[in-house]
This record gives sequence, C-alpha cells and structure tokens, in this order.
Amino acid sequence: MMVFASVPGFSGNQTSLNPAGPAAAHIEHTFAVVFWITATVYLLVMAVLVVSVCRKRSSLDTFPEPQETTEASDRLATRAVAVAMALTLVLVFVMLISSFRTSRALGKMNNETALTIDVYGHQWWWEVEYPNEESDKIVETANEIHLPVGIPIRIHGTSRDVIHSFWAPNVQGKRDLMPGYETDVMMQVDQVGRWRGQCAEYCGEQHAHMSFYMVAEHKDEFEQWLNGEALSASPPNAPQTIHGQHVFLTHACVLCHTIRGTPASARVGPDLTHLASRSTIAAGMLPNTIGNLGGWIMNPQTLKPGCRMPPNQMSGSELQDLLAYLETLR
Repeated sequence: MMVFASVPGFSGNQTSLNPAGPAAAHIEHTFAVVFWITATVYLLVMAVLVVSVCRKRSSLDTFPEPQETTEASDRLATRAVAVAMALTLVLVFVMLISSFRTSRALGKMNNETALTIDVYGHQWWWEVEYPNEESDKIVETANEIHLPVGIPIRIHGTSRDVIHSFWAPNVQGKRDLMPGYETDVMMQVDQVGRWRGQCAEYCGEQHAHMSFYMVAEHKDEFEQWLNGEALSASPPNAPQTIHGQHVFLTHACVLCHTIRGTPASARVGPDLTHLASRSTIAAGMLPNTIGNLGGWIMNPQTLKPGCRMPPNQMSGSELQDLLAYLETLR
C-alpha cells in the first residue's frame, strides 16, 4: 500500500486533474476531451442496448419469427451504419487534434534561458542538484525540488541504476530516466505550494516508496533558499552536538553520506548537509521528525525493506547526541 507522508503545506492530491502549471493544464485538457467523448459514446451505446433488449425480449419457450428484409429497411440500416462511421471518424479526429495540440504546446515550452535542475534516480530515492559555474555554489539535496513560480524549468535527468520514471502529475507528464541516457523535460509552476511526485516505472522492491515533493516558491524566497543551501554545515557549538558529529564521523554514516564542511564526503546516499530543513525522510515515506529519524538510523530495513541503508549499531546516548547534531543541519 502506498504511504503518503503528512507534509505541512501539501497542496492537495497528487493528480493531473489539479494542474499547477501550463504543461499539466494542456495534458488535463486533452484528458477531459478524451474522457467526455468516450464516456458519452459508452452511455449512448449502453442506452441503445438496454432499449433493444427490453423491446425484443421474449420467453424462453417461444422463438420469434424471422423478419424479412426490404429495400427500405436495407437503406435505413446502410444510412445508420454510414452515420455511425462518420461520427466515429469525426470524434477520433477531434481526439487526435487535441492530442496533437497538446504535444505541440509542450514542445514549444523549450526555453534556452530556463533554470536547469539535475535529477538522478536511485533505488529508491531522488538526487537533486542545482548546477552553478562556481563550484562552491552548487547545491545538492534529495527528494525535494524547490523552484520559483512563473519561471520555465528544465529538469535534466538520468538514472544511476535501473529505469525510473519522473512523474509530478500536477506539474508535468511522465518522463523515463534510463541509465546511460540523459533527457530533458520542460515545466513551469504558476502557483505557490507543494506537489507530490513519484517514480512511475516499477524499479524494484521499494518502487512504491520512491516519491518526491516539488516546492514552488516566490522568486525571492527561492533565491534565499538556494543561497542557504549552498552554504556548508555550521560547526556544532554545544557538547552534545559536538559529540553527535563525532558519532556521525566514526560510524557507518560517514561511508555513505556527505556533510559539507566536515570530512564526510561519500556519495552513496543523499547529501545530509541541510537534512533538518527537509520535510520528509526515506524518499517522502516518513515526516522528518526526531522519532522517525531515530528509527530510520537504527534499523531502516524494518521501515523500508530492501533499501540500501544498513542497520546502525550504537548506544542510546550516542543516538540521542547524533540526532541532536542532525537537527542543527538546517
């Protein structure tokens, strides 16, 4: 069963019926055209079938006399079939034209000045990077994509292992991410809020728990967030958090994660430099609370079986100090 984390500020359901940008709006329009045409045809066919059955029903022990066809009845049948074929052709072309217009509108969204965000699919989490010509201003995060409203966005994506599919239905359609291949998808969000996305291509045991959130903000708020994320982690200044950093650097955590500003620079798992500023952990599976984070550190396999993170053995005091240190990573 899909588990949706309770995220503050979440802007409604994960659905293509509530578009938050022009790309999703075009897709929703085409869906509406196809849905109402097919639903109307289905209801008309079922109505004709019910009327025909009610008018022609007979008892099981009697057999209706075969009716002779006449020239007039043949002409009527021919005309009915011709009208039905013509109407079908018209409706098919209406759906085809709507699909073509949507594809054309999505293709025209390409913009050379768009903000580029690199997204990499992993089993089972999303690596997000904001490239910058100045290496010290490159921002790396996980499972949350912050973006400014009203500005074209280019998601440049690929996969680090198996085939994944990047899908944020409120914002844009699906785009497969294949290992060894790079792809771009254009999008734009015109409303402030948070929209849930997920992997839409089965990618293994925890495919259902590989989600992300798109966080749309006003431009000045986005710039403030981006500048803050580019900073290294602040050094701990209390005995408990100093010991917590020591726990991090002397246990298995340091073998998989990066915290900029410390010797931890591994790239197996998500960058944790600003972990405490994220709303969820475990790729959107759990709200980012002290309790969830502690359970995740000690034995993630009980929460997300098959994930790449192993259990961590440490004492209760070590865990409390580590959690206190991680809480400072904002």
